[in-house]
Amino acid sequence: MTGPNPQQPETPDPSLLTLLGLDADQDAVYRLLVDHPDSDAAALASSDAQQESTRRNLDALVDRGLAGVVRDGTGERYRASPPILALGPLLESRRAALHRVEYLLTDLAERHRTAQARGTSAPVEVVSGAGAIRHWLVAMERDARDEIRALIPAPRPDSVITYQDNLVEVERDLLRRGVLLRTVVERACLEEAASARSLAAVAARGQQVSVIDELPTKLLIADRDIALLSLEPERDGASEPAAVVVHRGGLLTALIALFEQYFEKGWRLSPDGREQSDDAPEPEPESEEDPGRLDAVDRKIVALLHVGLTDAAIARQLGMGHRTVQRRLQRLMESVGAATRFQLGWHAAVSGWLGVTEPAKS
Repeated sequence: MTGPNPQQPETPDPSLLTLLGLDADQDAVYRLLVDHPDSDAAALASSDAQQESTRRNLDALVDRGLAGVVRDGTGERYRASPPILALGPLLESRRAALHRVEYLLTDLAERHRTAQARGTSAPVEVVSGAGAIRHWLVAMERDARDEIRALIPAPRPDSVITYQDNLVEVERDLLRRGVLLRTVVERACLEEAASARSLAAVAARGQQVSVIDELPTKLLIADRDIALLSLEPERDGASEPAAVVVHRGGLLTALIALFEQYFEKGWRLSPDGREQSDDAPEPEPESEEDPGRLDAVDRKIVALLHVGLTDAAIARQLGMGHRTVQRRLQRLMESVGAATRFQLGWHAAVSGWLGVTEPAKS
């Protein structure tokens, strides 16, 4: 008995089912049987010499429940079992095994981290590759008990993980567990709309954000136990991203002191709207009887002006026209007698418009 096309159809990965426990020959025969049901070994074999091995593979598929066979006076005809029913349990089994391997990997990483922290001969270790750095970053934030400190320079195209991606992944968990998040960001981060929204949301939920003109590097510190310090590839001649994991010791103490200096030097980001939803109606503008009360839009404008954004950047972030922002700022300056934007920003800080009584110390 011969079939219409004994050749196996070409596929992007002809041995993919071997990941589910089939050997390469069984994989090939099962794929042929899916396309040519009710075939015998001769129809599926590529040559007469291959008929016996094809029959053995068909019988193996039958034994594993991946095919059925009908035997009658004309011979043996095979039909593939439905792939979802036949291969689904194998897929679930492999998926469960991978989850167990993942848990083992996490456990081994934690044991390695603990052993390194206890050792006195290796206060630092170099981590190479985006995947390894991302793993350390997430693990450190996940294991933090009291506080996370972070220095976040302006985003770069080759960042291992962007600030907003990392924020979505861990920030809510930190809040749920009562872990304080203190972050110092470059002012350029607020020029990018997505980063600015993420930072504003963090500040609105009570976490502390300090804004500064320039930062030397990216740094994450978990409690007083461990730090992750970024190494720039173009500076160090590396071909892939790398970072230094710093365990307890003098270097970690120095990095904590570095963070504290930058945090105190910057301006606190304290946006308006902590208790309002994004779709809440806009309050009425301030009245002459209550000149110290700003409406929601003016408060946001002043908060962004306070951390150094330009009029154009403020307009982009708030979805307003450039001239609208300028008119509102001019009206505010006239209302408080400020001659410059700097004077208006200072008045906003000391008057409590931004929810703080004074800027961060310099």
